[in-house]
Amino acid sequence: MGEFELIDRFFAKLGAIRPDVLLGVGDDAALLVTPPAEVLALCVDTLVEGVHFPADLDAADIGWRALAVNLSDLAAMGAKPAWATLALTLPRLDEAMEDWLEAFALGFGALARQHGVALVGGDTTRGPLTISVTAAGFVPAGQALLRSGARVGDLVYVTGWPGDAAAGLELLQGKRQCASRADRSTLETRFRRPDPRVAVGQKLRGLATACIDVSDGLAQDLGRLAAASGVGARLRISELPRSRALQALADEAAAVRFTLGGGDDYELLFTLPPVRAEMLRATLAGSVPCHCIGEIVATPGVRCLDKEMREVKVAGWDHFRV
Repeated sequence: MGEFELIDRFFAKLGAIRPDVLLGVGDDAALLVTPPAEVLALCVDTLVEGVHFPADLDAADIGWRALAVNLSDLAAMGAKPAWATLALTLPRLDEAMEDWLEAFALGFGALARQHGVALVGGDTTRGPLTISVTAAGFVPAGQALLRSGARVGDLVYVTGWPGDAAAGLELLQGKRQCASRADRSTLETRFRRPDPRVAVGQKLRGLATACIDVSDGLAQDLGRLAAASGVGARLRISELPRSRALQALADEAAAVRFTLGGGDDYELLFTLPPVRAEMLRATLAGSVPCHCIGEIVATPGVRCLDKEMREVKVAGWDHFRV
């Protein structure tokens, strides 16, 4: 099987799900129709084997994750996903890789269909296993969520259960053991198949003052939001959400490390004025868990305080940190 047969067999069918795709996979470029009064949100992420996922991770999970990390970026902007492109670098093309590609396409396609995303183009080449996805979505003009809108006095919120994915990765890597099969499955699934908070992001338009997705660790990503807004933040460690599975797996110190510095959560971290807190509860009722974990302050930087108000140092993920 050659490059073009590969594309036709595994990926061409993933583009025929949206009427705004005039021309998708198979030509030199896609032809797409953008809606009036909306702006285009565009993001890209690259996943490298052994860096972003273990070499033995199931191919369907890799396909899901490759798209999920991009949809999380769109969610953080309040955008509705529409299209994606996929660039695959493969070490070889044999029967085993064909089976891998079939599973990868199934995982990618499952999440794409869930969010109405059409695959409209991409590229394939030979080399170390690397996956690059570019995703595009729409947001009404002037309503995009940004990192730069937080103000002193705003409350800090996070969705879901940050820390679970990092704990799940350590389980997959054999670094930890879990007595409960159900807890192990919960934590590993949070890493294997993150749930991008697309619907939540759209609900936060006009409500949140700033937003970012949690990919490199909650504390580090909050620092990025605070820096973009020209403010600081204070987190109360006692208010951090802990899933039952994480509490069963890790002691207090490890749970804090997972929650604040683990990364790979793809939850939404956002701010809003206290007067909108009740509106937030009503808006997100019945959707996803959402937790108030701190407040925005004038002093730059992020301070993580324990019950005794002592500062706890936590480092997030950085590809180039020595």
